[in-house]
Amino acid sequence: MNENINNNEKYFRVGIYERLSDQDRDKVNTEDISESIKNQRHLLMAEIEKRSDFILVGEYCDEDLSGAGTYRPEFERLIKDCEEGKIDVVLCKSQSRFSRDMEVIEKYIHNKFIEWNVRFIGLADNADTSNLGNKKSRQINGLVNEWYLEDVSNNIRSAFKAKMKQGEFISPFAPYGYEVSKEDNNKLIVDKEASEIVKCIFNLYLSGLGFTAIAKSLNKKQIPSPSLYKYKKGIKLNVISSRPREEIKWSHNAIKTILTNEVYLGHLIQGKRTTVSYKNHKIKSKGKKYWIRRENTHEAIIDEEIFNNVQNLIKERTKPIKSSGGVHIFSGKVFCLECNHYMRKKNSSKHEYLVCSNNKDGYDMCINKSSIRYDLLENLILEKINEKIEKFYDKEILQKLYNKESRFKSTMNFLEKRKKELEKEISNTKKYLKNLYEDKVNGIITKEQFKDLITEYNKNEKMYNSKIKSISDKITHYKKNVISSKNCNELFGKYKKLKTLSRIIIQEFIDKIYIGKINKEMNSRNIQIKWNFN
Repeated sequence: MNENINNNEKYFRVGIYERLSDQDRDKVNTEDISESIKNQRHLLMAEIEKRSDFILVGEYCDEDLSGAGTYRPEFERLIKDCEEGKIDVVLCKSQSRFSRDMEVIEKYIHNKFIEWNVRFIGLADNADTSNLGNKKSRQINGLVNEWYLEDVSNNIRSAFKAKMKQGEFISPFAPYGYEVSKEDNNKLIVDKEASEIVKCIFNLYLSGLGFTAIAKSLNKKQIPSPSLYKYKKGIKLNVISSRPREEIKWSHNAIKTILTNEVYLGHLIQGKRTTVSYKNHKIKSKGKKYWIRRENTHEAIIDEEIFNNVQNLIKERTKPIKSSGGVHIFSGKVFCLECNHYMRKKNSSKHEYLVCSNNKDGYDMCINKSSIRYDLLENLILEKINEKIEKFYDKEILQKLYNKESRFKSTMNFLEKRKKELEKEISNTKKYLKNLYEDKVNGIITKEQFKDLITEYNKNEKMYNSKIKSISDKITHYKKNVISSKNCNELFGKYKKLKTLSRIIIQEFIDKIYIGKINKEMNSRNIQIKWNFN
């Protein structure tokens, strides 16, 4: 241990360390935090005043930080000063204030501090490295503190999981287009300004623009990126970037994230990622089966039909035209009937046309050699769609579809009601079980009676869950039928006669178009259309 000798007296340079964690106190306001730190400081300063050989040379204080092995700035400064020989004694209220992590305790208190001649003292638990017989009790305290930390972590995880299952939003930051409700911080509400940008992004994608082209369009209009927008609203985000926040623009990934996020349908999908452990905060992804999904938890921004159309377009992976950033109206829809390869668009001095991609320059891979003029295909498809509209735009047919949809909705409402009744029954049974446990603890019922009742409860819960799953499957089936009839109803009700085609119209009516080879004898070719409906 370093000693300063003056007039034959020994003086020890003391550094006091204080820490306040949100895991071991109820934070009410900032005054409470300060008061707790003051109490720790008062205790430590009183000890220094009692010891004539102790001289305070440094004070280190971390507020609102965990005692696990995570980064704590003041703790790191204390360790550095100890290593550089500026401190002889580290004084804390208790060993757990220094750290709850057993690895940290062993590394510093039982190894590095001995190497650096630094003494550690914890007042409340009598931890003192100058007392050789004190090491085992310090190690036991270290284990107890780590167990406590693990229990706290598990309890927090369980609480978060329960909230997610109940459809509560648990992130501190809302997705772009929403904000966290001031009345209920587990509820999302629509941000009117940002939600309009979200709608604009979906519409731009449906119009044929790709991810990058949409990002460029928003940046050109000087619309703030999500992180900058939230920053301007006073929301403090931890953005990892070497650039100033004002220079962070809309990007390809930002647009893709918005276009594929079901939160805009009013659904919450949470629990996609987790940390390795309470000590290792590295983020890892969880399998899809472990995600927690709850539908209709908040107001939707995007209509389901629009969202589904966008997902279908994304699956087709169409490549934008370099000059415009958009895609042509048949992109990803036209295939060769002979080899199933996609038909790519080419230009000549006179016309645009489509040719089988399996026929590359210098290679004869497909028997479908002849191209098809783009404008002729467009006219043909327009004619076929109008024929479908004329055939199906019939009031009687539409009325039948409407009646079918109404019957399905009535059945779905009944099933939803029954499902809620069963879920309520399970909830009531769980409350009953809790009361039974208290009765067992209080000696009102015997262990055998409690065991029998538990067995009966488990049997009932299994039966209820089986019924709920069966009802959920039926609801899913009816929903598909409602969506199908509704889409058909709305589709033919929306269009009476088309004069031109657009990518949105092609997407709504057609799944795929197949172009066959030319029959030279008949001077014709087989063109097949796979519709989105029967």
